[in-house]
Amino acid sequence: MRKLLQKLFSGFVVKMANKYASRPNSIRIHQALTTLFKSINEQPGKKGLLINFNADDKFIIFSDQHKGARNYADDFSFCEHNYLAALTYYNQNNYQLVSLGDSEELWKNTLEAVKKNNKKTFELEKCFLQRNAFIKIFGNHDLYWDNDPLASFQLESIYGQKLKVYEGLVLQTIISNKPLQLFLTHGHQGDMQSDGNWFSKWFVSNVWAPFQAYLRINPNTPAFNNQLKSTHNKLMYQWASTQEAVLITGHTHQPVFNSLTHLERIYIKLNEAIKQNDEAAQKKLHEQMFKEKINGAEVPEFKALRSNYFNSGCCCFNDGDITGLEIADGKIRLIKWEYKNENQPIRILLEETELAGLLNTI
Repeated sequence: MRKLLQKLFSGFVVKMANKYASRPNSIRIHQALTTLFKSINEQPGKKGLLINFNADDKFIIFSDQHKGARNYADDFSFCEHNYLAALTYYNQNNYQLVSLGDSEELWKNTLEAVKKNNKKTFELEKCFLQRNAFIKIFGNHDLYWDNDPLASFQLESIYGQKLKVYEGLVLQTIISNKPLQLFLTHGHQGDMQSDGNWFSKWFVSNVWAPFQAYLRINPNTPAFNNQLKSTHNKLMYQWASTQEAVLITGHTHQPVFNSLTHLERIYIKLNEAIKQNDEAAQKKLHEQMFKEKINGAEVPEFKALRSNYFNSGCCCFNDGDITGLEIADGKIRLIKWEYKNENQPIRILLEETELAGLLNTI
């Protein structure tokens, strides 16, 4: 019976999740981002950290793990092995870890259940904290870390030492005598379905989670599919395009690099190859689209004029992949960890660009 219901409802569930998972409001989003960015710059340490970095510093940004209770409503369970391998790699290579919100799924689960079933991930995250290299940002699904009076006690019980959780982070550096600021936050601010909405929390906990657990459905489709940029990502880009800074968020579970999604990049490359009558490039891109099952998607109408918006994607895709952003060696990189060769995690570089090049966009 379950398999029949999965077949009947999986497509519908994913479609509805994509359609109704957010209700972004441009005015609220832009006001919230402006207020937070200003607060961190003017009062660092209150709502977020202001950190100076140089070419020797390295950061890995992951978001939206949604660590759960290892039941069928746990979107993170299949990705855990990739995440553990990634943390091991980045800790060994002296990266700082930025957890950009929704790290724990506290709408569907009790905190005790999450703590009990995610000890391995907490232990590896603790390694970064012990090096003073762990920055934790809260999102809408783990807002508990910001608003519960027992949050600090619970964090200390998990990590063995005190850990303050922030709403945002600003990384700043000097490149060619010019300042560059990277503004990081989860990105749920201004989303009517996420930003303090009690009904959404109730629905996810009491309706969606049991339904998802019974049908064993993970609506987080692979990172690279036929989706154009979500409305929420468009609104985030619109704010970023007016700023003298680079914006980095999570929340939407959709990777964005230099203000473009993977699908948008493919179509831009394909249009350029057609204009130049480059048949070899066209063939290569069509082969890539066939391999990634990109078929019949509309040519994107939205085009980014400024490449100063990035999104880390998520660590709970239903194929086990996780995506994140690296900042190292004077570059920002979109990376993916996926299973290869008998479920062995490997790191794949998807996109990269020089930080110096971002100065031209702001």
